[in-house]
Amino acid sequence: MITRRNFLQTLAALSLAPALAAQPAWHLNYMVASAMYGNLPLEEILAQVTRSGASSIDLWPKPHGTQREELEAIGADKFASMLRSHGIQLGGSTRYDLGPFRLEAELSAIKQLGGSIIVTGGAGNYKLTGEALKGEVKGFVEKLKPNAAKAAELGLTIAIENHANNLIDSPDSLRWLTEMAVPGIGIALAPYHLPQDPLLLAALIRDLGPKLSLFYAWEHGLGCSKAMPKHEELQQLPGRGSLDWKPLLVALKSIRFNGPTEIFMHPTPRGFPILETADKVTAEINRARAYLSAIEAQI
Repeated sequence: MITRRNFLQTLAALSLAPALAAQPAWHLNYMVASAMYGNLPLEEILAQVTRSGASSIDLWPKPHGTQREELEAIGADKFASMLRSHGIQLGGSTRYDLGPFRLEAELSAIKQLGGSIIVTGGAGNYKLTGEALKGEVKGFVEKLKPNAAKAAELGLTIAIENHANNLIDSPDSLRWLTEMAVPGIGIALAPYHLPQDPLLLAALIRDLGPKLSLFYAWEHGLGCSKAMPKHEELQQLPGRGSLDWKPLLVALKSIRFNGPTEIFMHPTPRGFPILETADKVTAEINRARAYLSAIEAQI
């Protein structure tokens, strides 16, 4: 016997079915940070991008890599040809060396090559809390507005990473930046630089919402500020360290995050591949990607 409640529940389920069926499956979209390969040449790194499950590359300069300088040396036309030959795209560049207020030329260069994002840090007094920190974030956004306007006009995003000892380095500063950000400003979220609490990180991802522009699959592990055995250094990578990634991926799925994800770590010293050869680096990226994919399949 069908009750009125069952009947109404069935109608509701049928009405939702088309919307649920139309919603595409959610997956992380991967971009390779050239810094993972240290100072190896662009040609060798570009050959690894699709092998790592990615479709784009993020170029880093010294001291983490040499690829942004190599682009300058070979020229935009040659680099564009290399991208085409490997069937990949330029995702963007990471420019801590320029900082957030000297990006005018970089915006034009990245636009010319089809990129969409430039990562940098948040300049300002980071030793503040409460209303003082909120005011500092507001001042930072005001100062960044000219570059943000140019970025928005070009269809680019200046993504501010929550790097340690930067203005934007805490959950509060990230939330205030999200609240105040104008078009052209986004956030590159690095779990490494935050408390390793998966529920806190998941809540923060939801708070950032559409302002989350790039996500680093990067945990703290045993850190990256001093030399250590390789198996300890690699604990910055998903599946190597102790961070529970499932709540983070659930949160990313809940906001339908479709920006780039970089499987990432820093070696010590900087400027070296995370492992001895390009093939070994790619294999380690794929191991981490398989770990995250297994979690995706559960959520």
